[in-house]
Amino acid sequence: MKGFALAAALWIATGCGYTLVGSSGSSGHMLGRVVVHTPENGSGHAGIDLVVADALRREVMRRSGARLVDDDANADWVVSGKILPLQVQPASLSPVVLTLEYQVSLTLELSARARDGREIKVDPREMRETERFLSSGDVEAQRKNRGEALQRVSRLLAARFLDHLDEGQGG
Repeated sequence: MKGFALAAALWIATGCGYTLVGSSGSSGHMLGRVVVHTPENGSGHAGIDLVVADALRREVMRRSGARLVDDDANADWVVSGKILPLQVQPASLSPVVLTLEYQVSLTLELSARARDGREIKVDPREMRETERFLSSGDVEAQRKNRGEALQRVSRLLAARFLDHLDEGQGG
């Protein structure tokens, strides 16, 4: 009886359009094999290219139907691009004109080239994200806060880019 109840519940759930997490969902798009080249660092800050490349690679590995590869010859998609100049500005000031928070704005110029020669470019205006981080008198704490903010915006932009790629390759 327990098995029948479980089977009935699964049948009802699948009839309602539910899918398992990580399944391809309704779009059915499969990115296939993707190679991510480390973007050119035009930010003016060392190491940001590695943070962005790591976020892109992690997002590829997270996606169902996508597999990260190392070689262009084995890839269905080759992702490359450039990091535009990074902007770090005070976001909030104290009454004695001390900076309490900064905001960092990251803009990427990314494209993906398919094996068949198609190319998908995303407008840099869509690939811009801003995040605030706390200021600190301690240089190391300041660097850590800025680094965490850059990781967050990099992850958001990586997901946004792969969403564009998934939409563009399916239609």
